[in-house]
Amino acid sequence: MPVVIATIKTKPGRREEVLNAFAEHSLAVHSENGCQLYAVHAGADRVTVVEKWADQASLDAHSEGQALGAIATAITDALAEPLDIAVMEAFPAGDTIKGLL
Repeated sequence: MPVVIATIKTKPGRREEVLNAFAEHSLAVHSENGCQLYAVHAGADRVTVVEKWADQASLDAHSEGQALGAIATAITDALAEPLDIAVMEAFPAGDTIKGLL
C-alpha cells in the first residue's frame, strides 16, 4: 500500500490560501476509490499531506484525478518552492498498531 508524504512550503502570508484549497477538495479525495487516508497538517510555513492508498492503481488514478488537479491549480501561486512528494511503502517496526499507518 503506497503511503505519500507531500510537503508544500508556502510563501509568507499564503498558508491559509493553501489550507482553504484542501478544505474545499479533501472530501472529493476521500471519496476516491482506494483512498484510505488523506490527512492535511499545517505548520508555520508549510502544509503536509499524509496519504495512504489501497494500491498503486488507486494512487495513479488520484494523481490524474479532478480533485488533485483542482488543488494544484488553487495552490500553485502560493508555493515558495516546488512540492516535495515522497511515495513510500510502510516499514512496520515496534508495536504492531503504532508502527504502521
